[in-house]
Amino acid sequence: LASGAVVGMEALLRWQHPQLGRVPPASFIGLADEMGLITPIGDWVLRTACAQAHAWQLAGHGPLRLAVNLSARQFKQKNLLHAVAQALADTGLDAAHLELELTESMVMHDVEQATAIMAKLKALGVQLSIDDFGTGYSSLAYLRHFPIDVLKIDKTFVSDITHSMDDAAIVRAIISLAHSLRLKVIAEGVETEQQLAFLRRHGCDQMQGYLFSRPLAAAAFETLLLEGSMLPA
Repeated sequence: LASGAVVGMEALLRWQHPQLGRVPPASFIGLADEMGLITPIGDWVLRTACAQAHAWQLAGHGPLRLAVNLSARQFKQKNLLHAVAQALADTGLDAAHLELELTESMVMHDVEQATAIMAKLKALGVQLSIDDFGTGYSSLAYLRHFPIDVLKIDKTFVSDITHSMDDAAIVRAIISLAHSLRLKVIAEGVETEQQLAFLRRHGCDQMQGYLFSRPLAAAAFETLLLEGSMLPA
């Protein structure tokens, strides 16, 4: 938010169905999870996204950070570390440019196990973020022990920061908490200039949302990079 420059991207999944067209993840992720398909889908997303991010780096677009969501099943699978390390090795992407997004409910389900897994992921050199922060069951006592780099403020709080004193207070508190713990903070779902101004005024580090860009296919995103698109100052 200080410079207005693009610093990264989040990998989003869509299913291009021959009859139904583009199907959003809310319509099939739950079913894929029930059928045991979420882990191979997640592994494919990770590998494909890493390959694309490395290709953009080779094309001269700079060291953009790639964020990839992990499902609860992926996070608990025994070969997670191998899958992440293999994806990085096979695609050539530097681990420092990969950010794995975890949800509060995932890491709070078994704090001791989650902390151990996160420590091993950090040892690979990747970045870790807590997604949708404020909507789960996190304990601030545990938060300071998690080896994370980023807190992402859930869009349900961001959407009303200019109309709700309570939501504005929560967002200010999360920003302050993150910075006190030496973490970066990203606001999700930013859609208006007023929300952007609020976040800048209160020191939020980064944002993502429709105000800057709707989700894009890879080719359209590369065009955005080539055009040097930036947030207005």
